[in-house]
Amino acid sequence: MATVKEIIGEARRDIISIDKDRSVADAITQLVENEIGAVIVVDGEKPVGLFTERDVLKSWTRKGNVLFKDIKVSDFMTANMLIVEPGDDLCYVTTIMIKNRIRHLPVFENNELVAMLSIRDVVKAQVTDLRAENHYLKDYISDKYPG
Repeated sequence: MATVKEIIGEARRDIISIDKDRSVADAITQLVENEIGAVIVVDGEKPVGLFTERDVLKSWTRKGNVLFKDIKVSDFMTANMLIVEPGDDLCYVTTIMIKNRIRHLPVFENNELVAMLSIRDVVKAQVTDLRAENHYLKDYISDKYPG
């Protein structure tokens, strides 16, 4: 099974972040402009949380008629982030995501944020693995395999 490192590759992706004191309206703008479902919340340079599409809904339902521009990201971010490392295998990552009902996981290497992993990334990698295995098994069964 593939690892996180194989999914994110050697080239590190741009990580979209927002300061903890910015507004939910600013976070929504980041999500929409970048076509993503989560942003890393930072305090200066340090990652301190994760703000997702679900957090937008929570801020709306729990604050009532307050405008998004008047709500801080830090009020609704997930502060206790679950994280993964590049060496983690996809079965482990999938289990974390399913068990905790989450769709995004920050990837840390040597205490440094290096990527954001989405459930879409994980599923895409698993489908690729299954297609390759399926192809191999079909060749083996049809006696095309030279071994």
